[in-house]
Parts: sequence; C-alpha cells; structure tokens
Amino acid sequence: MLVFRPIRESDLNGLVALAGSTGGGLTTLPPNEEFLGDRIHESLRAFHPRIRRPGGEYYLFALEDTATGEVVGVSGIASRVGGFDPWYSYEIRPERFVHAPLKIRKDIPVLHLKQEHRGPSEMCSLFLRADRRRGGAGRLLSLARFLFIGAFPKRFTDSVIAEMRGYLDRTGRSPFWEAVGRPFFEFDFYAADVLSGLGEKEFIADLMPRHPLYVPLLAPDVQAVIGRVHHDTEPALALLLAEGFEKSGEVDIFDAGPLVRAPVAGLRTLRLSRSARLRAADAPPATDGLRLLANGRLEFRACLGPVAEHDDGSVSLTADCAAALHLGPGDQVTFAPLK
Repeated sequence: MLVFRPIRESDLNGLVALAGSTGGGLTTLPPNEEFLGDRIHESLRAFHPRIRRPGGEYYLFALEDTATGEVVGVSGIASRVGGFDPWYSYEIRPERFVHAPLKIRKDIPVLHLKQEHRGPSEMCSLFLRADRRRGGAGRLLSLARFLFIGAFPKRFTDSVIAEMRGYLDRTGRSPFWEAVGRPFFEFDFYAADVLSGLGEKEFIADLMPRHPLYVPLLAPDVQAVIGRVHHDTEPALALLLAEGFEKSGEVDIFDAGPLVRAPVAGLRTLRLSRSARLRAADAPPATDGLRLLANGRLEFRACLGPVAEHDDGSVSLTADCAAALHLGPGDQVTFAPLK
C-alpha cells in the first residue's frame, strides 16, 4: 500500500536517491545531501502545533510503499512564497498601440518582471518515480496536500499557486532561457534553476533584465514556448486545471512555464470532501470506487481505498486502510472522490 505522510529524518537516503532520479526536473530538491537534510529539518519545524498563520513554512511529504519502506514520491507545500528573499515571475500584460489616421490598433503582450514578498501558498516539489505512475499514485501524491490545507486552513493563504515546468526540447535546451536569460548570465539553464532552488536568488535581482520585454521582438520559436509546459508535466497541469486552477498570466522567469492559481475554497477535492465517524475497520466495504482518504491530523496520513457509508452517517474502511491512517472505531476520517 502507498501512504502519504510527512517526511522524516530517516527518509534522507531515500530522498537523495529520489532527487537523483529526476533528471534535473525537481530543482527545488536538487540531489545534494546537505541541502536535502536541511529541507527535512525545515519541514519538521513546519509541523509545530503552535503555528497559526502562514509564515513561509515548507511542508514536505513522502509517498511510502509500506511493503518495502521505500520513498517512491515526494510533494510539498510552501505556506507563503516571498519573504526576505522575493519571489519572481514574469507577468504578461497587454500594451495597446493606436494610430487612428492609419487605422492601426494593436495589443502587444509584454513581459514584466514581478517580485512578491508576501505571496500566496504554493504547491511545489512534486515528483513520482516513473515505475509508480499508475493506479492513482500521482493523484494521491498531489491531491492529498489539499486535504491537509483543508484540515489546517490557518496555516495557509486563501489562494494557492503552482509553477509548472516549462518546455524543453529533446536536447534539454530551454528556448526561452537561451533567448532571455543566457545573454545576462555566465551559466546554463540548469545551473540558474538549481541556484534558485537552493535559495540563492540575489543573482536574479542583479542580472535579470530590468525592463519590460516585448514578446513580438522575440524569435517565433521562443514566443511559441511562453506558457507551454514540459511534455512530462502535461498530466500534472491537466490534474490541477480539473481541480479549479487557472492560468494566471504569469510565467517562470527561467523556462517560461505557466503559473496556475486557484482559491482554496474553490478546489474540487475540498469542495467534495466529507468527514465522518469511523464505525468499523474489519471487512472490505461495498463501494463505487476508490476514494482519497485522510486522518485530518497534524501527523497527517492519506491513502487510497474504498468507503462504505451507513445510514447513521458513519463509514467503514478496510482494515489495511484504517491501519495506514492510524485510525480506529470512533475516529474521524476525511474522504473525497479521486476524480
């Protein structure tokens, strides 16, 4: 069984191995043991019970195969982006040009560098091992985070964002970076992205173009990738759009991947979720399919399983699901449709 839970100190080796298998796609978690150890400790602090408002905490969750103890996936939530180090994006704004005598009227898209010091919560750091991308594992790894936000709303802002990985060609080249970033830097796209993921962001303010960029002045192949996601990221984008996220008109400053945004109150998983008293956990219940299940506790745990709903409002789970969630009869369980 796969169980979604907070990361632990004992997960460090597994996290290092997982980060090393991403092929550079998870720049917020580079395969650096010291940095990942710090990330784990940062996450452990985030789960302190006395936190009452979003202050930039970083929550990191592991997807564990309980049969082997392996960490097969990881995902995170930043309670608020920005802070002492600003959070950067390019905002796409139209600028109108009009010349009445020649009947010329054009709206030109322009990229404006944007900084936020008190931004929204961010869904981040999601990666699932390639051999586990089936059977709802990706949905569990992504959507369980929404149930955690729903259980502890004061720890997060009223809206959430997600930065989607931008388009790279078959050689791993980012057309946007080559046109917009490389002329101002002495290193390649991956070096810049990893530095940003490591929290070294001073170079962005010092070196990134300060003036607006008129999109039509860029080469056609560069214009074509603005707001386009990497092929491997298309399923993740589709999932978030189905949850109620929308493209925000902002893109990543390095690869021009789209930034999507949603109000927490509008998220499908939270709108359709329910909590009920657990009646029994000793027999496979009748069901219409798998549900997303969670215990709603700060020591958060979630998994996939069937639910039987009873006339008195209580529910039954299978024994293995109840054990995975650390729940017994009389405890509250939260459940939501998987799709």
